[in-house]
Amino acid sequence: MNSRDLRSPHLTTNNGLRIPQLGFGVWQIEDHAEEVILDAIEVGYRHLDTAMIYHNEREVGRAVTSCGVPRKELFVTTKLFNTDHGTDEAFAAFDASLDRLALDYVDLYLIHWPMPGVDRYVESWKALERIADSGRAKAIGVSNFMPDHLERLAAETGTVPAVNQIELHPEHQQAVVSSYNSNHGILTEAYSPLANGRVLDHPSLAAIATKHGKSVPQVLLRWHMDKGNVAIPKTSTRARMVENLNIFDFSLDAAEIDAIDAFERGPAARVGNDPYEVNGP
Repeated sequence: MNSRDLRSPHLTTNNGLRIPQLGFGVWQIEDHAEEVILDAIEVGYRHLDTAMIYHNEREVGRAVTSCGVPRKELFVTTKLFNTDHGTDEAFAAFDASLDRLALDYVDLYLIHWPMPGVDRYVESWKALERIADSGRAKAIGVSNFMPDHLERLAAETGTVPAVNQIELHPEHQQAVVSSYNSNHGILTEAYSPLANGRVLDHPSLAAIATKHGKSVPQVLLRWHMDKGNVAIPKTSTRARMVENLNIFDFSLDAAEIDAIDAFERGPAARVGNDPYEVNGP
């Protein structure tokens, strides 16, 4: 299959930016990161999601620069980490990220966690607004923000996040947050979209996969697409990169979506941390 056949469709953010719906996450990819990212781009990924704390911004930037794909065709996200909340801190952290990436701009810059106990996310967001005004971030957004955090941003600042990146998978669907995002023009982006593999052996998912001639991970990623989520699975394996991206030639019907929805277990099924409890590095 030609890599041109493995291209994600795009969604549009509330400020008119086109974002590939299926991206490539690089969390925990440090060894040979540049090689892995070049593989992902060659396979067909055009959306790369990194962060300062992932310690691979330099490798992402080198891959973007050397891959041969025009910069305007690639969508690069990075994030403001917890140690850098505040006005001056956010400006300095963004400058440092852009320097490590060796890029003129990023497509999306996110506040990684709200850290409500520190209570500087509104101040940080105002700094991100100024970064966006400078053109060095084409869009700005948040990660791990709950509706009350988003309400404060709406009440105290002039912009709405383009994206809210949250842990979202069949066992932890975050319906309240997703609904808030949708109702306020915020795209929902799912990290850990496959729940770290916890449901891959379930017989009902195997049956759906067999029906479509696909793997269970492909079915779960298709579920995200049919839900209207952006999703950023990660893998270091080229064959899995191809598999994850090869999901745009089928759709799930309503009964299949309902069957996957039934895996919901709520906050007890988190793979990562509770956004209300993260208040430091």
